[in-house]
Formats: sequence, C-alpha cells, structure tokens
Amino acid sequence: MTAALDPRSPTGARLLRIQEVATELGLTPRSIRYYEELGLLSPAARSQGAYRLYDASDVERLRFIKALRDDAGFSLAEIGQLLEDEAARARSREAFHQSADRRERRALLTDSLGRADREVAILRTKAERLQEMVAAAEVRRDRLRSRLADIAAGGTGDIPDVASALATEPAQTTQPTPLPVTRPRNKATR
Repeated sequence: MTAALDPRSPTGARLLRIQEVATELGLTPRSIRYYEELGLLSPAARSQGAYRLYDASDVERLRFIKALRDDAGFSLAEIGQLLEDEAARARSREAFHQSADRRERRALLTDSLGRADREVAILRTKAERLQEMVAAAEVRRDRLRSRLADIAAGGTGDIPDVASALATEPAQTTQPTPLPVTRPRNKATR
C-alpha cells in the first residue's frame, strides 16, 4: 500500500487513497463515494491531485458501516440515523460538560434521551425482524429433521407440509349457535 502523509497533520498521520481503503475493507470505491454522497463519511483530506485520502478513523467508520449493513442488515438510512445520533450525542456531551445552566443541561439531556429512544426503537425493530427470521429457519430445520426421522423409520421422507395439508383438507364449516331470543315482558302481563 502506498500511503500519503497529510501535509496539514503535525504527526504525519498515515492516509490512504480510496482504492487502498476499498481493498482493505472489501468495498468498491464507488460504494465509498456513495457513502460520502449520503453523508455517512467525509474523507480526512484531499491530495494535491484532489484524491480522497482517509485516515484510521475513516477506515474504522467504514468498517462499522459495512458491519451494520452486511452483518446486521441495516439499511443505509438506518445507518445514517445511527451515525447522526452518535455525532449529536458527542456534541451534546461536550455542551453538557461546558454548561452550568440547568435549563440548557435539561434540554441537552432531553434531546439525548429522544435520540437514545429512537436508537432503541431501531434496534428493537431489527431484533424483532431477526427473531422472525430465526423462527422461520427453525421451522425449516425441524421439518428437515422430521423428514430424516421418517426415512430412518423406514418411510420415504415425504411428509406433507402443514400449510399444504390445511389447504387440501376440506374446511370444516360450523354454524354459529343461535342465541336465544328474549322478548321484553310487559309488566301488565305478569
């Protein structure tokens, strides 16, 4: 890898070009540029030739975005919201520690609480979707085990699906039990 040095960095921090970052993370340069267009990422610097240059924090942010997208199945909109909320929490944390005004601190905490609530809602929705996927996979797994058990017992492994069996059985129609009709009594006829 050819790394560039940021001339503005007093430490001479190592900066990578977009292709180097893409190769390291298993992304395409187009994906990285697209994340920039969406506001999920900003390159640390530009070279004299206007090449995008990325530092270690940019690479970690991209690694985080990729993990949320690929491993956890988050949409880019959800990722953007999570990243924005994290940046806002950092700004609020800084402002909170710099302020002695109780009203301002309350407003900062209230805003942060709203963002935390939104994050919890996003994560719970994702967890519910994942739980539904796990349940469906378990049903498939149990079905396969049943077929194997049927074959081990001398059968053919052809076990009708519950849904198929319900669809082929005639539906049982039950007539609702009629309610007794009561008529109001006239006091004079008692």
